[in-house]
Amino acid sequence: MTEPTAPAITKEELDVLIREGVPLVGGFGVVIDSLGAGTIRLRLPYKDDFVRPGGTVTGPAMFGLADVALYGAVLSLIGRVELAVTTSMTINFLRRPPPVAIAAEARILKMGKRLAYGEVLVFSEGDPEPVAHATGTYSIPPHDPVKLAVSGYQPPEAE
Repeated sequence: MTEPTAPAITKEELDVLIREGVPLVGGFGVVIDSLGAGTIRLRLPYKDDFVRPGGTVTGPAMFGLADVALYGAVLSLIGRVELAVTTSMTINFLRRPPPVAIAAEARILKMGKRLAYGEVLVFSEGDPEPVAHATGTYSIPPHDPVKLAVSGYQPPEAE
């Protein structure tokens, strides 16, 4: 398997796109920790607004972070194709996250011409065990497929 060269979008370009193109989640204060071809790690700093009764991080905050993480992973392969949209997404909440910052790690499992499929693990800050797992499909509008070939992306081997 060849290693991917570089993402098709920079962290800076993606940061602006998240803040301006996805303002609801962008306004949460999402931080891009790392970006690779087909992978991304985002962090959502803790805010009292993200806590629900019972002292846990609210599901919509985790879902929003997972969705924008998958969006970033898709764009890391195809570049700034802003009209790539979520077709479906499922999240499973695995355990109760404490009221701390959360992180999302996304990776693309299959990239086609019109659809991308990936998964996202959500973690509480400082804990190696995930608090949520999401899978999703993105619809990809017509774009320049040369960017995908140049990225050198190869899907991960089945485990």
